[in-house]
Formats: sequence, C-alpha cells, structure tokens
Amino acid sequence: MSKKDDLIQAAIAAMPSAYAPYSNFQVGAAICDENGIIHTGVNVENAAYPQGSCAEAGAIAAMIMGAGRQITALAVAGRGDVLCTPCGGCRQRIREFAGPQTPIYICGPDGLRHTFTLAELLPASFGPDNLS
Repeated sequence: MSKKDDLIQAAIAAMPSAYAPYSNFQVGAAICDENGIIHTGVNVENAAYPQGSCAEAGAIAAMIMGAGRQITALAVAGRGDVLCTPCGGCRQRIREFAGPQTPIYICGPDGLRHTFTLAELLPASFGPDNLS
C-alpha cells in the first residue's frame, strides 16, 4: 500500500471517532508530515455553536504535537453526495503548514473521490512567506 493509500485509509478510519451529536456529520482528516508520519483528527461539535473544531484543525494540532511542521499531503473524509472539502478557515490553517502544490485528497467512506492542490482550494493565498 502506498503512503497516499495509507493517508486516505487513515482519514476514513478516523471518521467514526468524530463527536458530531448535533449534525451527525462525521469528518476524519489525516496529514502526512515532512517525516512521513501520519497524524489524524476528527470534528468535535459543541452545544455552544460555533465552539466546535474541524477534523483538519485536530490533525494539524496532532502534527504539531508530534513535532511535524510541514504538511506534505492531506486527506479529508466525509459522507454525502457533495465533496467534503475543508472549510475556509481550515484552508487557511492548512496554508500555514503547506505549499501551493500540496495534494489534498477528498474522500468518502469508500475511498478517494477527488484530488485538489492547496492552490486550487485557496488561490492567491496569504501565508508565512508574505511576512518575510
């Protein structure tokens, strides 16, 4: 199995662990860092909306906790007929740790549905390099 396949399977496997009692919309995310380590996250809802957190934010926090600093690839898994792409806030969070050509794999429970680059999801983005 390739690292891409491992990443996709990790995002799908994370979905059932999400805490989504209000929307019942479980999302899993998996990040591969610059060391080849996969970090996962899930969405966590909160009765005091919008105090929940997205799966991508959880995976980024796990990556930082594991000493990773660069996203080399990301997979997001969710159910439904419409692609479960990262929200606007998460696109900016991803941008903090990823470059324009970083692949983002959008998945459903059965596997890969579409691949984007970060530049396709967040064109003309503002990131750390804008501050140097």
